[in-house]
Amino acid sequence: MVTMSYSVAVFSLVMWPYTLKLLWAPLVDAVYIKKIGRRKSWLIPVQFIMGSFFLYIANDINELLPETGKPNIEKLVCVFFVATFLVATQDIIVDGWALTMLKKNNVGYASMCNTTGLAIGSMIGSVWSTLLTSKDFCNKYVRTTPDTGGIVTMEQLLYVWGIMFMSITTLIAIFKKEKDCSLEENHVKLNTFQNYRLLWDICKLPSVQIFAMALLTVKVGFAATDSVSPLKLIDAGVSKDDMMIINTSMYVAKIILPLIIARHTSGPKPISLYLKATLIKLIWNIAFIMLIYYTPKLIKMNGVINIPTYYYVILIVILSIQEILNYTMFVALLAFYSRISDPRFGGTYMTLLNTLSNLGNAWATFTALGMVDLLTFKECSFNPKNDCSTLDLQNMCTIDGGDCVVTVNGYYIEMVLSTIFGIFWYGIFKNILKNLQTKCPSQWLVNYVKQPITKNSKNVFTITVT
Repeated sequence: MVTMSYSVAVFSLVMWPYTLKLLWAPLVDAVYIKKIGRRKSWLIPVQFIMGSFFLYIANDINELLPETGKPNIEKLVCVFFVATFLVATQDIIVDGWALTMLKKNNVGYASMCNTTGLAIGSMIGSVWSTLLTSKDFCNKYVRTTPDTGGIVTMEQLLYVWGIMFMSITTLIAIFKKEKDCSLEENHVKLNTFQNYRLLWDICKLPSVQIFAMALLTVKVGFAATDSVSPLKLIDAGVSKDDMMIINTSMYVAKIILPLIIARHTSGPKPISLYLKATLIKLIWNIAFIMLIYYTPKLIKMNGVINIPTYYYVILIVILSIQEILNYTMFVALLAFYSRISDPRFGGTYMTLLNTLSNLGNAWATFTALGMVDLLTFKECSFNPKNDCSTLDLQNMCTIDGGDCVVTVNGYYIEMVLSTIFGIFWYGIFKNILKNLQTKCPSQWLVNYVKQPITKNSKNVFTITVT
C-alpha cells in the first residue's frame, strides 16, 4: 500500500507542466525567428522533439513498463514529465496562433476547432489506442478466435505516432504560411522582460481581476458531483469497466456538440450560454444525489450485485447530460477567452486564463475529495460509543465482532453545501459576467505607448493599464 501511494504521488508530478506553463508562456510569445514565423519558430522544433520522444519511448517501452516485475517509476516520471512539458508548450503555441490565424469576426470559432480536435485526438490517441492493445477487448469485440495480447502492441503504436508527428510537422513547416503580424499597424514587439512584465499588467486589469475571481470559485458548486460521484458509484458496485465504456461512448457527443453550439459560442455573448449551462448543472446535482442514494437498492438483490438493463439506461442518461453540460461550459468559456485575449500576446493571455480555470478546478476538486471523509460519521454496530474515527477504533470494532456503520454520509452533506454555494455564486456573478462580455475590447487590453526614437536609442514601449 505504501509503495502504491508513493507511486501515485510521484507520478502526479507528470501533470505539473500544465499548471506551471504560465511561467514560460511569455518566453514563447517573445522569442522567435521572424523569417520562420512567430508560432512556427516554436511549433516545428517542439513537435519534432515530441515525435522523437515517441520513438524513444517505443524503443525503451519494455524497460519502462516490463511485463514482469515493477516498472521504473522514477524513469517513467522523468520521461513523461518532459513529454507533458512539450505538450504544454504546444498548447501555448496553438492558443496564440489560433487568435491570429482566424479572421477577427471568426475568432469565436477557435473554441469549436479546439474542443472538437481535442475530442478526436483523445479518442484516437488515448481511448482507442488503449483498447486496441487490450487482450480482453480485442478477443471480445475484434477477433473471431481468441489470441494473446491486443491486435497491436504499445511499441508499434508509439512508433506509428512518432513517425506521424514528424511527418505532419514537416508538412506544416513546408506548406503552412504564417501571417506576418509585424505588418499590422498596432503590432508591438516586446523583449522577454517586457513580456513577463506584461503578464503582471494583464493581472492588474480590473476586468481580468473580476473574471479571475469567478474562474477560481465557479467549480466549487459542482466539485463533489464531478470528482466524488464517480467514486461513490464504483463503491456502490458499478464496475470501472462499465464506467469506462460509458465515458468512451461520450466522445462522439464531444465531437458533435461544439459544431452544434458553434452559432451560440461564436457570437458576441458566449458567457450567456455558459451561465445557462452553469445553472442547469447546479440543478442537475439533485439527479446525482438521487442516483447515488438509489444505486445500492437498484443493483443489489439479496446482497449480490446484479445490475438490470434499466439501471444502465438511467446511468447513461444522467452521465450524458452531465457531460453535455460540462462540454457546453468548456466550449463557451474558450470562446470567451478567444474573444477577449489580445492577439498580440495571445500565448501569454490565453495561458493565463486557462491557468486560472485549472487552478479553480484543482483546488475545488482537492477540497471536495478531502472533505467528504471529514463530513462522514460512523459508529460501531457492536458498540455505539465507538465512532470509528481512527484506524485503531475501526480495528477494535472488527475485533469485537462489529462493523463500522455510516450514520451520516458526508457525500450528501457536501453535495447540498456545494449546491448552495453554487447558487450563491450564480446570484453574485450572473450580472457581473454578463456585463464583462459586453465591455469594450479595450477594457481587456494593456496599452503600449511607443516612445520617440532618439539618436543611438532603440524602440522603447511604456506599459499603461487602462
